[in-house]
Amino acid sequence: MTPVNPPPLSHPSPPPSTHASQPPDDAPHAYARTPLSEGVRVRVLSAVHGDPLAAAELTAVLGERQRAGLEPLPADPLAAVPGLLRTLRPALRRLAPDTRRLLLIAAADQYPFAAHAYGRAVAALRLDARSLDDAEAAGLARTTSTGVVFRDAWTRVAAYESAPAADRREAHRLLARVLRGEGEAPRRSWHRAAAALGPSRRLAAELRATAHEARAAGEHALACALLERAAALTPDPRERPRLLARAAADAWHSGDGDRARRLAAHADRDVEGLGGLLALRAGNATEAFDALLTGAVGSAGRGTRPGTRRDTGCGAEESTQSAADRGTESTAGRGAEAGAGHGGAAAAAAVVRRRPAGAVVRPSGADVAAHLVARATEAALYTGDLRRCREAAAVAARFRITPPGTLGGLVAASEGRYEDARNLLRTAAGRCGPGSGPTALIHSSIAALLLGDHTRAAASAVRAAAAARAAGEPAVVPQAMEFGAYAEFWTGRPRSAEAAALDALRQAYATGQDNGACHLQAALAMFAAVTGDQELCRARAEVARTHALERGLGLPAALALWALAFLDLSTGRYAASASRLRALAGFGPGHGHRVIRHSAVPHYVEAAVRTGDTRVARSAHADYDRWASVVGSADELALSARCRALLATGDEAADHYRTALDLHAGGTRDFERARTELLFGGALRRLRRRTEARDRLHSALEAFEHFGSPHCAAEARAELRALGEPARSPAGAPGTVGVLTPQQLTVARMAAEGATNREIASRLLLSPRTIDHHLRGVFNRLGIRSRIELVRLLVAGD
Repeated sequence: MTPVNPPPLSHPSPPPSTHASQPPDDAPHAYARTPLSEGVRVRVLSAVHGDPLAAAELTAVLGERQRAGLEPLPADPLAAVPGLLRTLRPALRRLAPDTRRLLLIAAADQYPFAAHAYGRAVAALRLDARSLDDAEAAGLARTTSTGVVFRDAWTRVAAYESAPAADRREAHRLLARVLRGEGEAPRRSWHRAAAALGPSRRLAAELRATAHEARAAGEHALACALLERAAALTPDPRERPRLLARAAADAWHSGDGDRARRLAAHADRDVEGLGGLLALRAGNATEAFDALLTGAVGSAGRGTRPGTRRDTGCGAEESTQSAADRGTESTAGRGAEAGAGHGGAAAAAAVVRRRPAGAVVRPSGADVAAHLVARATEAALYTGDLRRCREAAAVAARFRITPPGTLGGLVAASEGRYEDARNLLRTAAGRCGPGSGPTALIHSSIAALLLGDHTRAAASAVRAAAAARAAGEPAVVPQAMEFGAYAEFWTGRPRSAEAAALDALRQAYATGQDNGACHLQAALAMFAAVTGDQELCRARAEVARTHALERGLGLPAALALWALAFLDLSTGRYAASASRLRALAGFGPGHGHRVIRHSAVPHYVEAAVRTGDTRVARSAHADYDRWASVVGSADELALSARCRALLATGDEAADHYRTALDLHAGGTRDFERARTELLFGGALRRLRRRTEARDRLHSALEAFEHFGSPHCAAEARAELRALGEPARSPAGAPGTVGVLTPQQLTVARMAAEGATNREIASRLLLSPRTIDHHLRGVFNRLGIRSRIELVRLLVAGD
């Protein structure tokens, strides 16, 4: 549970030498030597509020499976860092008792959930707030109009943890007494429970009820904590697994994947659906499919009870509320809670606000089953085993479950029924209007991508992320942006797409969604391939493929291989590119993906033509052309026409190129349009049509420079030189920042701002070794030898 804390104190004097932010010289190095997966590294730093000494202490107690991300982090990270707290206690103990009491009340008011009741509590006790002057003089905290601001999170934690248990309970009782305002019941209950000495049936019931209220307000972390405390206080051991099952779902919605996994391990069969979701986002996707489909079968026969409000969306949204919150949870209710997905909590919150007083809302087994089928569809999509989509569709038909449109579309496409697939996917893509839940919007984005409608795909992904944030479900945001990154990138916004993907990558790691992070790493590998950053492309592709092959994730494995193939293609290694793409066509589920294989056909045709092997390329293009003709996407048709041009010669090829460019004009894939112009310009040069060739090549060159794709721009310049046409040099000359790649420029700016290699690596989610390589490249290209010279050049360039 990550404590809530105000912005850190900007104190003019340096902190004491014993403070945690100044660890021993070997502490960061000890942390760096510990073999951690990237996701665990991010979560460790988050759990310890970014403190390197605390990170080293916590890392030292992690087991091998925890360091690999196969098991959740410890339940209480604070207990694993006693050394850090010991360094802070002396400064606090030197303060006067009244000062320590005020700091304790302030810390309890903020930790772990901000209640904003400090002022009321101090007024109720008639304490003199001027006693905090000593704390401010010591650089520990200061008073503002909104309360107390601690120097940092660990100072606040130490102010709370160093107080005697009796004093802490008294502080919680005081805060509970003053929390009487509207909407403050959940926090009041939390403080009452924190002051409790033993089991209490009445208090456990109160915690269940206020957890329901917190969930309706989108505060899933608070709801989780209330239910955990209820499980600890209830005298009925049979009730504990049910409370922990609901708490696990709330933990997942709040973005705390480690806590969700820990709680799910202590729950009973009620978390079957949640277990499948956890496997989908952080475990083995094949196992996730089995768990989710089994849960759907179990829920399907329970039917819809009177009084149920439904909002099925794409078949994945269920408007249910936990019967566990009332202490009378039925079997069907527990299944609904355990399988609560991206949109379930938001719909439930709406029901709570609209239902009449005293109304009983029962979960719908049909809605739960539809939700789990939607999750199973995503599992099949991630694995690349589209045959399993048929299995899910058969279950949906047998039990009369409303499936998501993407499921039917994928099944129809895998069976060659392209017209049926188009119609089903168009229906799913159309479910992106106001009021749609996050799941419906994510499936809308996926369907739009399959149809080649990148504008709608991007819009649906953005709306899905916004809907998830509004519902208080940060775990859904990175998944939405996984698919949005594709659309933004190909539609001519490479820099914003890369920035969004990096942000989503951080969120995926922070929320324990390593499989989603793997997908984003593969997408970032493709971005690096397009921008010509060969080392970064290979590094990200290696990370993605290693994780993907371990977890049976065919989608990111195939995408990473495609990125490497495109890098080969755009740097003139045509045989290597064709070989990778042929291998991609032969890979089965867990290693390859039919959708990626289909999308890579235009690049395969180009590589095959360059190597003189067109037999397989013609067959691949025939299927690609059939799909493009059915869906009618301008971009898909343009790429198909480009393939036809590559496979033709002479004037026939030129005609196909012109057709492709006419179709590109109605599409959105600007980068592929530039590649079509490059290829067309080369064909025109060979046909000795110099004027038209020059115009096409200059247009392609301008587009590649806009995209920040120097290796593709170099291809255009080489064609212009072959024409005898002087091509303008790259923006900038040696000694100016214009010669840097986008990634090098990003690293250079961070270094110029004073960030260390390790800090830059943390912000960009790369290794310090990779950052060192980038900086060496920056220095070589700019002809400089120090960071001081780098600062001067960047200031001059700006």
